[in-house]
Amino acid sequence: MIVKNEQAVISRCLDCVKSFADEIIIVDTGSTDDTKNIAKQYTSQVFDFLWCDDFSKARNYSFSLANCDYIMWLDADDIITKANQQKILNLKNQLQNAPIDCIMAKYVLSPNFYYYRERIVRREANFVWQEPVHEVLTPSGNIHYSDIEILHKKITQTLPKRNLKIYQKMLKNKVSLSPRARYYYARELYFNGYYKKAITQFNATIKSNIWVESKIDACVLKSQCYLNLNEREKAKKALTNSFDFDIRAKTACLLGQIWIDEKNYEVASHFFLSALTLPQIQQGWCEPDYHDYIPYLYLSICYYYLNNYPLAKKYHSLAKAIHPNYPEIAYNDKFFV
Repeated sequence: MIVKNEQAVISRCLDCVKSFADEIIIVDTGSTDDTKNIAKQYTSQVFDFLWCDDFSKARNYSFSLANCDYIMWLDADDIITKANQQKILNLKNQLQNAPIDCIMAKYVLSPNFYYYRERIVRREANFVWQEPVHEVLTPSGNIHYSDIEILHKKITQTLPKRNLKIYQKMLKNKVSLSPRARYYYARELYFNGYYKKAITQFNATIKSNIWVESKIDACVLKSQCYLNLNEREKAKKALTNSFDFDIRAKTACLLGQIWIDEKNYEVASHFFLSALTLPQIQQGWCEPDYHDYIPYLYLSICYYYLNNYPLAKKYHSLAKAIHPNYPEIAYNDKFFV
């Protein structure tokens, strides 16, 4: 683990880790709170790293200190449930008989958003962290997709401009951004409200040689930039351009939402019905609600305004069955009593 000022969460994480880890290595990048003292209650291997605006360098240093056959990385605000701790213990026994280079595990950021990440790697395979921000290990060799889940549970928010400042520093120093780095730079611009600059970087991302899921997401976020700039037709075009790479339930739903805002419920309903037919991918960003709850919810609205009350009630009931306690369900209930 690499950490900085994590006294609020590090015990929560290490209480999970101690059940399965043969060694715990903590690399501190400049804490000014009690993080290091708390970590020393769990391990004697607490090291300092002089922060240099490069997460990969810090992670690679932490990996260089490892001695076991396999290395697992975590962030301090991650949680592993008892059931998943047992899955990791079971995996350790399996690895003795069937060596694997890279184990992918589900990274759950919320009940309705998760993706698979390279989580455990064989030390002798010499995996190297890349990218100063949003660092990554490139999966290779014998890759295994596990059913292990790591929960990411933030208590405090990351400083909003932290990553953006690192990218800006790189550009100031004439450091060339990789296609992946440019994509994440565009995201940082978007999240910090620099929509026109973000659009330029998303355009470059879409034209680059990068993972198709990143291209689709670049189209989605480019569309959101245009919506924030009140350029609705360009927002629609950005979403439909994503169909050049593949069709996703999320993009269909987002197009449907734009048409609902324009009160064209007939066209909107077609997009939501399409979302219900699209398969859920497992090797990108997974947002299950776009495959059922969200289209059900909006189809109930579409059919209500199209005066088809039986269908409106049907889709409301389907949405309610998935998330019965959501406030929008309670609000819509009064229209279907």
